[in-house]
Amino acid sequence: MMTMEEMKNDAETTSMVSMTLYAVMYPVFHELERVNLSAAQTLRAAFIKAEKENPGLTQDIIMKILEKKNVEVNFTESLLRMAADDVEEFMIDRPEQEFQDLNDKARALKHILSKIPDEINDRVRFLQTIKDIASAIKELLDTVNTVFRKYQYQNRRKKRLLFSQALEHQKKEFVKYSKSFSDTLKTYFKDGK
Repeated sequence: MMTMEEMKNDAETTSMVSMTLYAVMYPVFHELERVNLSAAQTLRAAFIKAEKENPGLTQDIIMKILEKKNVEVNFTESLLRMAADDVEEFMIDRPEQEFQDLNDKARALKHILSKIPDEINDRVRFLQTIKDIASAIKELLDTVNTVFRKYQYQNRRKKRLLFSQALEHQKKEFVKYSKSFSDTLKTYFKDGK
């Protein structure tokens, strides 16, 4: 069983810098599975381990490949566009409706975020997107709280405490990144973009 510190470290390691692993490489691994399951599993495990030990490594590799091939790509824009794609490993597979609602709310937020590159230059549409993002974040947090309230007492006491602490940490991280996103948007509009 993971300690609380290990859970926090694991959560921090799989932060934004690791998004490239999930958004770019996981689809590659899934395609490779069709051709060579063993190679795909080995490669996935190696990338996960490397990314865990060196957060951002996958992004660095992809950026170097693009640079070497002289491919001009707005990487942030590309990641935002790919945000709507589901990563199977992050989907909750519990059948209870509350968990399925959680999947749906997360998927809805990711879909809204993926529209940012298309709407950022249209001030009216972009302002509506920002409102939609704020609403989706609130709905997601409300759903997380509902799941937590309903299912927190179903596990053993020690496991429940670890789960509670890990969930609380993840919620704080989510709120922190949401606030950072909001501050970035304020700066964007203040600078007259």
